[in-house]
Amino acid sequence: MKKLKLKVILLFVGITLAGCSNTKMAFNLNAIEKNRVLNNAAIYLNEVPETVTASICYRSTGTNHDFYSEGDYWWPDEKNPNGPYIRKDGLTNPANFTTHREALIRFSQISGALASAYVLTNEKKYAEKVALHLKAWFVNQDTKMNPNLLYAQAVKGVATGRGIGIIDTVHLVEVTKAIHAIENSGLLSEVDLVTIKLWFTNYLNWMTTHEYGISERDNGNNHSVCWTMQVAAFADLINDTKTMDFCRNFYKNTLLPNQMDKDGSFPLELKRTKPYGYSLFNLDAMTSICQILSTKQDNLFAYTTKDGKNLELGLKFIIPYIENKSLWPYQQDVMYWDEWPVRQSSLLFGGLAFKNKKYIELWKSLKANVTTAEIIRNMPVRYPILWVIK
Repeated sequence: MKKLKLKVILLFVGITLAGCSNTKMAFNLNAIEKNRVLNNAAIYLNEVPETVTASICYRSTGTNHDFYSEGDYWWPDEKNPNGPYIRKDGLTNPANFTTHREALIRFSQISGALASAYVLTNEKKYAEKVALHLKAWFVNQDTKMNPNLLYAQAVKGVATGRGIGIIDTVHLVEVTKAIHAIENSGLLSEVDLVTIKLWFTNYLNWMTTHEYGISERDNGNNHSVCWTMQVAAFADLINDTKTMDFCRNFYKNTLLPNQMDKDGSFPLELKRTKPYGYSLFNLDAMTSICQILSTKQDNLFAYTTKDGKNLELGLKFIIPYIENKSLWPYQQDVMYWDEWPVRQSSLLFGGLAFKNKKYIELWKSLKANVTTAEIIRNMPVRYPILWVIK
């Protein structure tokens, strides 16, 4: 029954959308994504699982099952080479340990591509491979990751881990979408599925109760948005409706009114040394929250604050600069300026929500397969087929 429902929903995405100008366009996400998905899935079918236990950094104070990463913008102090690192905002230190983050991103890419291929073809080989990777990360005692981020974005001489490290698991959001896509395939045992969902239950509890999680929630910029996106996705996976309701209210009463300006920009992101990339990233994360949590009764895409802030305002602010980056009136990003924009999920989700042809066409025109590591790191939605099924 669920497979039939899933196929019906996918067919619905392919029907005609009415744009703001009342012109009609045919939009079939499956057709647009099919070749890319199947080509990527063919490559990933040959990949074996690789979790955090495959590599250890001697600077980590955790175990080999603990995720560890180091803050991107922290460098040795030339004036005190043996002392604490110092921060250089926007400038990534290539010597810092990022292997676990890279493994997590790889896991997300593999899961997203293979689960999307399963949705498109119903071929069991794709779901079987997804299940293999899921069990390595969340079930197998020898290789699974502990459900916390106590040691993420550590800084030498400053901290063994920090709350802002929680943003590193933003790549698990699309993994939850992959789980949704294959959970009724029969290729995950009931015991394994329960164990996987228990992992996310435990991680969700840690994120919402530990001091690192609380500080990340209250950070105030894209970190708070990404905390909410993760919490919403993990709660959706385990059917935690109370936490999902919290996220809806948090979006309405805190994230949107406090982070968006009256012109649709994000002032806290514009203050950074990479204002363009961070603005795109934050809007993608906000629309992803709305994509996860919106219902017929509570459409977050349409929600508007008393002073007129909403997601469409955010899109109207950024779209001219996606169409023509040379118009950007703010500082250029200190790194990766030339690599943006890519297929920003805000354009797709916004286009579907607002039935806007312009947004969809702009999304289609942008690069889908991204190879620059920094852009991939800030691209939590890579396989949108998984996001439009319920």
